[in-house]
Amino acid sequence: MTENLRPFLRHRLFWPLAILVALLLLNLVFTDHFFNVEIKDGHLYGSLIDIVRFGAPLILVALGMTLVIATSGIDLSVGSVVAISGALACLQISDLRDQNSVGGVMGAVGIALALSLVLGAWNGLLVAGVGIQPIIATLILMVAGRGLAQLITDGQIITINSSPYKLIGGGYWLTLPFGIIIVLAVLALTAFLTRRLALGMLIESVGGNAKASRLAGIRARGVILTVYTFCGLCAGIAGLMISSNVSSADGNNAGLWIELDAILAVVMGGTSLSGGRFSLGGTVIGALIIQTLTTTIYSIGVPPETTLLFKALVVTIVCLIQSPAFRAKVFHRRRRRPAGAPPVAEEKVRVTA
Repeated sequence: MTENLRPFLRHRLFWPLAILVALLLLNLVFTDHFFNVEIKDGHLYGSLIDIVRFGAPLILVALGMTLVIATSGIDLSVGSVVAISGALACLQISDLRDQNSVGGVMGAVGIALALSLVLGAWNGLLVAGVGIQPIIATLILMVAGRGLAQLITDGQIITINSSPYKLIGGGYWLTLPFGIIIVLAVLALTAFLTRRLALGMLIESVGGNAKASRLAGIRARGVILTVYTFCGLCAGIAGLMISSNVSSADGNNAGLWIELDAILAVVMGGTSLSGGRFSLGGTVIGALIIQTLTTTIYSIGVPPETTLLFKALVVTIVCLIQSPAFRAKVFHRRRRRPAGAPPVAEEKVRVTA
């Protein structure tokens, strides 16, 4: 029986899924009917739907971050891109005579996403073209981008009243929150490009060994530029969703620290920060873990002044549980002695390991 379970226990998604299920069950203890999903006015409602809906922006940012980290890079500027995208879209809509004009709203969304692409490409150019370390290159935009968002909003909170724009983050379509549909579409497109085409293999090759990939004929710079541009696009869409959900843009607080949650979601999903292999499914699960943890904090009544400390403690425990080395030490796993090997040889192998 144990032998049959070992393949499942060793699967990279087993522990993230187990942790997510444990958090959901914990919420069931504190919240009655937590797993209930019902239809009201033709829309799906329930705690599970809310977790996915509120976690949609983080999932988008984490998907872009996954591909960047897979190339052995990092993007600290996604929070600033989130703020810039939402601020620019809301500014454009606020200047419209009719804020409910579908064409005007689509134009504002297009401008915001175009700028997000440019900002992502800028990061990629600094990393791949100039050769600046990713953490430094994106730190530049992280600081400057937040200032740019403040300039766009003139240091104020821009409020709008646009039904078409409200649809992006707060509306429903086919009974589902529209934000969830956007996430599913982006996830499907990303999975197709990276798993059905050669792009995913190229990304993993560049992340595993950039020099060897160049010698093999892979245009590493082009791959790096592509993933940073895609990451900027994902952050831009997330910025539209966040500002749409509250019908306002706050250049100072929108997307604040979302880059750290995105990196954490990627790592908890099984993608190594050193680059190489990546898991889109694991990233989605990691983002859902973070959002479920936030929901759990409110459910069990953790005092607001200790929320961040409690979250950090739980995240640390989660990461330790996922660590094979930590589990090996805790459960005192030992290597099996090869058949015929003397006890001394076994002890030597165990000590040197």
